[in-house]
Amino acid sequence: MSYSLPYSTHIIMVSLISLTLTACSSSNSRYAMRHDSAPNTKLNPHRIANAVPRAEPRSRYGNPDTYVVNGKRYYVKTSSTGYKQRGIASWYGRKFHGHRTSSGDTYDMFAMTAAHTSLPLPTYVKVTNLKNDRQAIVRVNDRGPFHDSRIIDLSYAAATKLGITATGTGMVEVEAIDPQQYKKARQKQRPYALQALERPTKQHVDPKMYLQLGAFISRVNAEKLQQRATKVHDPVNIKAQKKADKNIYRVRIGPLASTEEADQLTLDFTQQGFKTPKIVID
Repeated sequence: MSYSLPYSTHIIMVSLISLTLTACSSSNSRYAMRHDSAPNTKLNPHRIANAVPRAEPRSRYGNPDTYVVNGKRYYVKTSSTGYKQRGIASWYGRKFHGHRTSSGDTYDMFAMTAAHTSLPLPTYVKVTNLKNDRQAIVRVNDRGPFHDSRIIDLSYAAATKLGITATGTGMVEVEAIDPQQYKKARQKQRPYALQALERPTKQHVDPKMYLQLGAFISRVNAEKLQQRATKVHDPVNIKAQKKADKNIYRVRIGPLASTEEADQLTLDFTQQGFKTPKIVID
């Protein structure tokens, strides 16, 4: 059976959804602090316990099919299964502490949580700092970060455990955890299975950051974009990578020295009409 809500009720609901989904938006006037900052309390990164993954139903709040923040539409995934991505992590602290998150939880900067634009709420993820191999397991219960060059916004505690509070950002890999698999591994006390979930298993390789302007099956199209891009920045390179028996030609700049350089280049190319510049990490 279907029914219609009064127009005024729709307005109220839309307003509430908008308020909730912009939990990590720094422009929201509901926060007393204008700029975010770290707490006065310092944490020992070696004593911060990971969140413990457990099976949970989807949150009643924060899981619309799509939503719009700052004019950009985001799409919420139906499942976190198989999610794995590299990119730039940021963190949020005192400004948001004690406020409602998108899932309805109260944000606690000392808890092991995080915000993500598209993963279902809640989702447990393993976050690896690619610079130092530190890892943290966090519960994603909020929406954000609404910055095109960031893939996850960590709580202050999680950022401390990973060692990125001083720099503000860090190159990370984010991988979704299946709570049932995690639980079985712990019950059977299988250290090697847990190692894959909780600790790095590969030899450390320093990550490299690039700004990717596009990816093509046709090298001709890649070269056309390269020629256009060199008018904004030089040099612009083309890297061929094998994928499913085909060459993918990636047009990119780098390696880059810092997130600040990547952000500035992203802005420069966006202002020149390039639609899809994104930070990638190899």
